[in-house]
Amino acid sequence: DFGRPVRRTSPILAGRSRRTGPISSRRVASAPKTETTGGRVFVTIAGSVAAEAIVKKSRFLALIERAESEDAARRVVASARSAHPGAGHHCSAFLIGDIAGARIERSSDDGEPTGTAGHPMLEVLAGRDLTNGVAVVILYFGGTKLGTGGLARAYSGAVAQALTDARLVRRERRELVRVELSHADVGRIESELRTRGVEVVSIEYLARAAVTFSTVNPDLLEGLLASSTAGEARPERLGSQYVDVAL
Repeated sequence: DFGRPVRRTSPILAGRSRRTGPISSRRVASAPKTETTGGRVFVTIAGSVAAEAIVKKSRFLALIERAESEDAARRVVASARSAHPGAGHHCSAFLIGDIAGARIERSSDDGEPTGTAGHPMLEVLAGRDLTNGVAVVILYFGGTKLGTGGLARAYSGAVAQALTDARLVRRERRELVRVELSHADVGRIESELRTRGVEVVSIEYLARAAVTFSTVNPDLLEGLLASSTAGEARPERLGSQYVDVAL
């Protein structure tokens, strides 16, 4: 069953490893802390990645994929189990959600001794401030028992190796602001705002142009709109969304 971690450690893989999938020498760093968002910032995986570790003839196959919901994460685990029916264990861990303190955190030892697989895997993901991601480590037993400490190092190390090869993106909260502009002003204002880091989400051309912007600083955007339209703009805040931003 999936549970919730009690404590966090940072075990290191012992043994030799072999990579599969794209190889990169880029070091995986924790997400930066920024004043713009007013708090903790998470990263997520841009695409699926895999790695393989060999420890005393046992094969640990690590898969990490993007998952936007708990159901999606569980489907990834089920798919890995289906793809490797002959494996001895299919241990997993995932974190879902962009708000600190409200993320879903689950892990499964899948028959391994309690705390030797799923929880150490979760520790690696959480230690990198990763969210909306699921890790599955598939074990093909090689005949030599590793002990509880050895299992924890092998499972967590396989996940850490896969993350080393992963392309990560930062999750950034942005506010959506909608405003109606004259057709003649749209191009000029759009160009001005893009230079300030404001993104245009959509433009709907009706009697006037209804433009939806995405920004990390809605107060600044509203001030810019006011100055660009001589105070005629009447922006409406639509709420927020999280988007992927390159690290």
